[in-house]
Amino acid sequence: MEAKLAVQSTDTSSTNMHSKRKKSRKTGKGSINNGRQDKEENEVQHTHNESDNNFRLNLNQPISDGRTFGKLVVSNKEIAKGSNGTMVLEGIYEGRPVAVKRLVRVYNDIAFKEIQNLIVSDCHPNIVRWYEVEQDQDFVYLALERCACSLNDLIIMQHLKSSANPCLVDAGVTAESMICFGSMTGFMQDVELWDSDGCPSRLLLKLMRDVISGVAHLHELGIIHRDLKPQNVLIISERTLCAKLSDMGISKRLVGDMSSLSNHATGAGSSGWQAPEQLLHGRQTRAVDLFSLGCVLFYCITGGRHPFGNRLERDFNIAKNKVDLFLVEHIPEAVDLLSRLLDPNPEMRPKATDVLCHPLFWSSETRLSFLRDTSDRVELEDREIGSDLLKSLEGTAPVALGAKWNEKMEPSFLNNIERYRRYKFDSVRDLLRVMRNKLNHFRELPAEIQEIMGPVPEGFDKYFRSRFPKLLIEVYKVMIKYCSSEECFSKYFTSSEE
Repeated sequence: MEAKLAVQSTDTSSTNMHSKRKKSRKTGKGSINNGRQDKEENEVQHTHNESDNNFRLNLNQPISDGRTFGKLVVSNKEIAKGSNGTMVLEGIYEGRPVAVKRLVRVYNDIAFKEIQNLIVSDCHPNIVRWYEVEQDQDFVYLALERCACSLNDLIIMQHLKSSANPCLVDAGVTAESMICFGSMTGFMQDVELWDSDGCPSRLLLKLMRDVISGVAHLHELGIIHRDLKPQNVLIISERTLCAKLSDMGISKRLVGDMSSLSNHATGAGSSGWQAPEQLLHGRQTRAVDLFSLGCVLFYCITGGRHPFGNRLERDFNIAKNKVDLFLVEHIPEAVDLLSRLLDPNPEMRPKATDVLCHPLFWSSETRLSFLRDTSDRVELEDREIGSDLLKSLEGTAPVALGAKWNEKMEPSFLNNIERYRRYKFDSVRDLLRVMRNKLNHFRELPAEIQEIMGPVPEGFDKYFRSRFPKLLIEVYKVMIKYCSSEECFSKYFTSSEE
């Protein structure tokens, strides 16, 4: 393939290279906890309305202006602009709408590098597909899967739909963007990215996982993206929204046993989204993508904000490790994950496959299952023997509980649990025992108690989550330290994508 690409780059006539046709995979590949994540993602359906269908029909209208290269028709209608004269145009390939990335021929080494990496990573549900490459005397034309918008556009459009947002200018709203948004009003009608508590909706969590899954796939192939940012994540609208990585023109592939690129690796990435080692010209490993991923996830959760401030100060703050996670402090799981992804030491950042398993992305069912399994596990520990596991678990009480846990419970609830045994209200183990017992015998509880706690799993989880927001992540940190290799817990800590 590389030899063929090299021959094409020396021919100034119109040439093409056809991709190998493959069956597309379904989304939701990287599930955790025996398919529960798949179940949750299948529930996140995006129903097409009439306006969205009209938008799609417009894409299939014949192109009257433009050029034809075999099966590829390239229009003159611009979708987006990039650097170095790069443009994205509307096109048609074998009757389907495509996005045609037109690169100035002098930069064809970038084009063919992107093609090579797309070929290697083709047909993963979270990587943009490519169909064909053509070229003439002046340009290289890369026919890519047509997407509805970028992740950046989606975040901005959601705010335009819902309310005024002070960070829209910083997010990069242009006149061209506003025209695009106007044509996609119907597309946004059924999209909700945040719930009433300001936390990511199930749909947004799915899109965030899509991005992580794409990064994990590239890293498995030895490819470092090196330019991960919201503008380079594209959104597909099918039966549900799906996020896909794109723009791999400066990505690099590690060869053989290589774990890092040289200190002189070319291609700088985008200002404000680079890891400190990129800014300081250090060794570039897969960890540079994990740092950028942390910035992207923060951007999603906060609706367009950045953990290192506004555009003009980001690079300086990244180099000096001046990070601010204040806007996500109401989500302890997000604070834990982002603080690890944004660690200035690349060796301390988690792998993409580990990020897929993080509790930030757990459903209510998985959260409760984990806490119940933890309760069962610690019941085996004897206080008198001096269990390190139990000692560490109880050591989280000041953070996980905040105070004696009975102070946050209704009197009727306390009366109910004290009928059967006495509890230590400063004990994490005892709180987990209460949760386990009430979860296992929920249908046997009095109607009044069931109403207080709410339905299983969402209501039950919300009841305890609202009172002890840091309980899950503190327990998680203890259990991953002591029990990650145990069969009962490996499903919580290991991704099926590894």
